[in-house]
Amino acid sequence: MTIIDAHAHWFPQPWIDLLLKEGEANGATMGKNEKGHVTISLKGVALKSAFQTDMVDLAVMKKNMDGAKVDVRALSLTNPMVYWAPPAFGLKLSQAYNDACAAAYKEYKGRFRGTIMLPLQAPDLAVKELERASKLPGMCSAYMAMHVDGKNLHDKPLWPVWEKCEELGMPVSLHPVNPLGIDRMREFHMRNLCGNPYEAGVAAASLIFGGVLDAFPKLEVLLPHAGGTFPWLIGRYDNGVATRKELAHMKQPASAYLRRFYYDTISHEPKIIRYLVDLVGADRIVIGSDYNFDAGYPQPVDFVEKIPGLTEKERKLILGENAARFLKL
Repeated sequence: MTIIDAHAHWFPQPWIDLLLKEGEANGATMGKNEKGHVTISLKGVALKSAFQTDMVDLAVMKKNMDGAKVDVRALSLTNPMVYWAPPAFGLKLSQAYNDACAAAYKEYKGRFRGTIMLPLQAPDLAVKELERASKLPGMCSAYMAMHVDGKNLHDKPLWPVWEKCEELGMPVSLHPVNPLGIDRMREFHMRNLCGNPYEAGVAAASLIFGGVLDAFPKLEVLLPHAGGTFPWLIGRYDNGVATRKELAHMKQPASAYLRRFYYDTISHEPKIIRYLVDLVGADRIVIGSDYNFDAGYPQPVDFVEKIPGLTEKERKLILGENAARFLKL
């Protein structure tokens, strides 16, 4: 059985080099931390990102994969992504990332797969890059944050991107960046502990209530962090559809969309994943490591073994078969 990690992060050296060369001219502040890692800071963004060796060097990443019993990893960007940049530079950054993923796929004989970064601040450029990058070897998913510079995912200018994803049969993997409510979450690492899961609940609501999933019925979407708040709020969403005039346009309850999403295992509580299996089905859950952050799992396979009551069939689905189907591997 091929074990597939659907949620892991990478900062390619060519992408970092492009930031070092042109980032400051486009609004970023580049630097180095006390460990010598390149850093990037952005005006209005609380998180200062550092590009540490174990998230840059593919040889190190492969060694860590082997130790984690993972056969294939889908690579993605994380903070700061590219939406902060002027559109032309956002496109340039996206192209650099996507080309690096294709090169990694070829160099490591399929151990790494790439997710397509898009300059969503300019949807017309995003559509063109999606068309280009979808033809690169090893690319298996479009990759998007849960908002684009504060605009929710049902924002109409983004609809051509959703349309192109459906046309290409390209699944979409979502991830938080710059979560909402940051002014109240600056302490105690709440930006991550609270903010990232809250973002998933908002993103799912946006796609459901904003009509994206109805308009594009073949679109498949992966929610990280076990769906965040979304599965736990589904009763409230259904009640809202039944009682609120703001949701009078809904033709079916929000719970009818639960299985339009895939969910990764990053919850840190096996009983939560047991509930998620019961709620959405074992065939909608994939493993994720969130490599290489302390919010994730160094041993994502071992976590699956702790989920109560899994059958052998369910275990195989979660460890690899679902991701192979979602990512069309």
